[in-house]
Amino acid sequence: MITLTTWRNKSPLALLVMSSLLGFVHPEDATAQQSAPKEDAGKPSAPAPKRDLTGVWMLRNPPSMRSYMGASFTKEEPELTSWALEKYKEAKNSNNGKYTLESTNDPVITRCYPPGTPRVYFHPYPFEFVKADKYWLMLFEYDHTNRRIYSDGRPLPSDPDPTWMGSSVGHWSDDYSFVVETVGFNEKTWLDRLGHPHSEQLKVTETFRRKDADHLEIDFKFEDPKVFLKPWTATFYAELRPGWELGEISCSGDYMDFSKFEK
Repeated sequence: MITLTTWRNKSPLALLVMSSLLGFVHPEDATAQQSAPKEDAGKPSAPAPKRDLTGVWMLRNPPSMRSYMGASFTKEEPELTSWALEKYKEAKNSNNGKYTLESTNDPVITRCYPPGTPRVYFHPYPFEFVKADKYWLMLFEYDHTNRRIYSDGRPLPSDPDPTWMGSSVGHWSDDYSFVVETVGFNEKTWLDRLGHPHSEQLKVTETFRRKDADHLEIDFKFEDPKVFLKPWTATFYAELRPGWELGEISCSGDYMDFSKFEK
């Protein structure tokens, strides 16, 4: 179990590794909060631009979600099939304190696997939307992760090759809501840091709702007939970071050996 006391004796690399695993606030985000002028508190945001998600965003879920937001999408467990329950029991996540970093079977920690969609949202680093002609590019600071969301009217692929992040298409349901459907996942990832499983039949629907210039709501719906008795739904919240640029956070194999950090 990693405690705040043990953190003080870790190397910079160890701090980087542990922050990505345990869901700590992004350092730049913490600095921005500390340096923000008090007079800006409660200042109303400008209206949202139409059909525009461009920019760097950081998840900023409200305090009411802090008891679970670093580990799962909802406080309540989703309704799982018997197959999914058995798979879930096999997960030895290090988030709840039952398993150490040496005994977990979390694929992100033990194999440096890509987190996949939607688990990538649990890495405490920003993401950026970039607009191209036929698609939106979604770039995540964590481990060079990216998604290409086609917005040229094409349908979802009927028989996609299984991938880590899936195949995504998106459309604007109105001037401020971008709906993204994703299919075609492999089964090597967890849905969250607790180890909820999925199959190749998983379909993820995200609605990115621009509330104003600075705030974004992300509605999630997860459907998988092999896993869920009914769709699992949740909402996360993000804030625009106009002065930020994405840095580089790489798994790079350093997660594979934690013994160096215990000295």
